[in-house]
Amino acid sequence: MSENQNQPREYDAVLGGQNSMPVNAAVLGGIPGVKSRLVSPIVEVRIAALSEALKYGEAGLDLIIQALHDESMQVKFAAYLLLKDRDDLKTKPPFQDYLPVFEFDVITVDAYGKENSRRKSSAHYLREDLGNGVVLEMVYIPGGTFMMGSPATEAGSRHHERPQHQVTVPTFYLGKYPITQEQWQAVTGHNPSKFTGAKRPVEQVSWGGVVSFCQKLSEKTGKNYNLPSEAEWEYACRAGTTTAFHFGETITPDLVNYQGYYPYASAPKGLDRRETTSVGSFPPNGFGLYDMHGNVWELCQDYWHDNYNGAPSFGSAWDTSGSPNKVRRGGSWDYDAVDCRAANRSYTNLGGDSNRNLGFRVAALLRIPVFSSSL
Repeated sequence: MSENQNQPREYDAVLGGQNSMPVNAAVLGGIPGVKSRLVSPIVEVRIAALSEALKYGEAGLDLIIQALHDESMQVKFAAYLLLKDRDDLKTKPPFQDYLPVFEFDVITVDAYGKENSRRKSSAHYLREDLGNGVVLEMVYIPGGTFMMGSPATEAGSRHHERPQHQVTVPTFYLGKYPITQEQWQAVTGHNPSKFTGAKRPVEQVSWGGVVSFCQKLSEKTGKNYNLPSEAEWEYACRAGTTTAFHFGETITPDLVNYQGYYPYASAPKGLDRRETTSVGSFPPNGFGLYDMHGNVWELCQDYWHDNYNGAPSFGSAWDTSGSPNKVRRGGSWDYDAVDCRAANRSYTNLGGDSNRNLGFRVAALLRIPVFSSSL
């Protein structure tokens, strides 16, 4: 999402002219020391103070509970993680009221498609009511730095996925799923899709139609929705992984909707469904995002470039080009496994016809609500 990189973003720690306390500095001890650190302008200092607060019984717990009101999402989330499994807090109001979180399994597989790990994880999300029972869920994506693109040693790597380069992506929110047909219809009043189904991703969309959808969604909700930048998309897809897929070395039709007759690595051939599937039918990645591989291609903000020479390094969209094409990511139901890799890139023509492979998901910078409920 393009913006002035010199301006602070929603959750940046902006330091003024006064010296600030280092995260691990010696400070006043006991509860007074914890309280002093919890008003620090530095997010990391406040988070460190929360862990220390656990040493001080009820008084410390009260401070952690109060941190659920903190203006920083990171601090809220740290407080939530410290509190959510404590049996002694069952009489308190549900912490979901303060920071909605969903839990899920993160799965990885080996080169043969055999599951080799499964772990529990959780992610914060926000719900946007679109009316008539239709909800848009937006997942918090923590900022970070990653290597974008693929190495030449990755099977199926292509020249336009290189050179690999480091990109720093600030915090943002991304749709938990591709936009569904019921969500599209709730905003636009019609459904262009070939494979109809309320929970299936909308497809046969045009660039102009997607831009119009984002504008109408923003007007409807009062928030700024847009397509993710290509860097944001890949960062979110990888969710901290460096393998060809966020699942690991390969994918299978049990994990992704793609053309299963054409596997990747040493995985066996599998089912070719020949149509889209309902969103969320397969396991998510480490950020809690579903369908980042396969199902439908997903549009990004960026214009197409033949390689990454000169690409932005701060997560913004690459919006300067003489190209008539826009980037799409993730592969689709009728593409081979190699086309569903995290680094794979393709494009669609701005003025071209829509097709049943093409969909999208939305991104946003959203302000975390400050809850006023008393505990």
